[in-house]
Amino acid sequence: MLVQNVETSTVTTQHREHITNNNTEVDIMHVGPNTSLTGSLQLKTTDIVLEIDLLGIAQNNNGSASVVLLTSNHLHTVFNNSHFHTANVKRTYMGAKVVLIGLPQAMVKTLSKPINLTFQHFNVSDPADKPACVYWSEGAWATDGCSASESNSTHTVCSCTHLSTFAMIMQTNPTTEQSDPVVEALGAFFVLVGLVFLTLALLTFALCRRNSRVTNMARLNLSVCLLLAHALFLLTQTTLRLIQPLMALCKLLAGVLHFLFLCCFVWMSAEAVLLFLSVRKLRQIKAKDRTGPHWRYKLLIGYGIPLVIVAISAIARPDGHGSDKCWLVTENGFNWSFLGPVCLILSGNIILFIIIFLTIHTTLKSARSEASKVKYTRLLLFKIMAQCVILGCPWIFLMASKESRVLEVLFVFLTSQQGTVIFLIHCLLNDEVRKQYATWWQNYVSSKLQSGSTSVVLTAMTQQSSNSQTGHTSLNTYTEAEPDKGD
Repeated sequence: MLVQNVETSTVTTQHREHITNNNTEVDIMHVGPNTSLTGSLQLKTTDIVLEIDLLGIAQNNNGSASVVLLTSNHLHTVFNNSHFHTANVKRTYMGAKVVLIGLPQAMVKTLSKPINLTFQHFNVSDPADKPACVYWSEGAWATDGCSASESNSTHTVCSCTHLSTFAMIMQTNPTTEQSDPVVEALGAFFVLVGLVFLTLALLTFALCRRNSRVTNMARLNLSVCLLLAHALFLLTQTTLRLIQPLMALCKLLAGVLHFLFLCCFVWMSAEAVLLFLSVRKLRQIKAKDRTGPHWRYKLLIGYGIPLVIVAISAIARPDGHGSDKCWLVTENGFNWSFLGPVCLILSGNIILFIIIFLTIHTTLKSARSEASKVKYTRLLLFKIMAQCVILGCPWIFLMASKESRVLEVLFVFLTSQQGTVIFLIHCLLNDEVRKQYATWWQNYVSSKLQSGSTSVVLTAMTQQSSNSQTGHTSLNTYTEAEPDKGD
């Protein structure tokens, strides 16, 4: 009746009416054919803001239209979250007031543009909780035609293509509501062990940097990226409760982790390409020592490709980085901005390894290369294939880790021990490195023995000097005492 009175009194212009009592708040907007308003119009109550293209609706309704926005302090207790049913959600709760929106006496069935509803949360929400924009349909809350376009800890913007009774329900996934302290402790321990062995591998590569059979540029950069990625991952996960409220920092860390892990796979692929170029030269009588492009181009490829992928992903979806774990958001397949390049790199590596294997096989038949060189290349092929498997295959478990606690622990263990595997296959299983370790140990023991023998000699000399001085003093005493005895 109120809306009808408003329309009757202001047929050709615009008019707005706002009514508030103890429990209900209503905002009414009417536009007529001669209105001076332009653009989308906003209706407001204490906790809700509605943005609607009322002028577009009026054009399809004989030039005039009215919209009603109604909120109540108690509707959310009746139309509550118990009427919302969705899969894979353990807990839900009402996040804001229930809103009723209507177009009285309008013959419009579809909206020219979606409406935007900004809900103010009852309380500051947890970053792990996800908003669901819903409307009332046949005795239950439904989600089709409504989606959350923006959200933070205090407000959520819902975009809907129809009018109805709307609400915003917060939902908490079982995996984000509470974490397993055992898995977290095991993960931190595994990562620490991996960091120790990765540091030992880096020290070995640095000391043996001139030996191409121990290290190369790709392997060294791979180890550096792994060390930085795992250290940053450990720091992020151990301080996750402090980082989660700082959304900008969480997004930044997720982007850096995205970049570092992609760098690891690109450098792994670069090492496979360098091996392929070396194998191609096995048939030559004199193979060149240097293979592959200049080191500057290697750096440009190794770090430039991941940077481009991360930049494009961030531009395409600014909210893609910064999940509840400060990693990539899995909604709408954004995690494939990481898994896609990884699968592509692993597929390319498999093709390269097949070609390398066939090349070595034909080289052995032709016997045109040195046997030691072929043997070394076969061993290097095995090591890099093992490295490829341990670096790439664990990420397959990431897709199913949310469904199984065993797969989650297995994924954490395998990914954290990548540095350990590099140390084993490129340091402990390398004859030249073992010989170098033995030389270092012998030098260390010899220096200890020399320092020990020097200290023994110094001690003996000191004791001898002390004894000499003591004997000389006793003799003098004895000589001086003799005359007394004679007397």
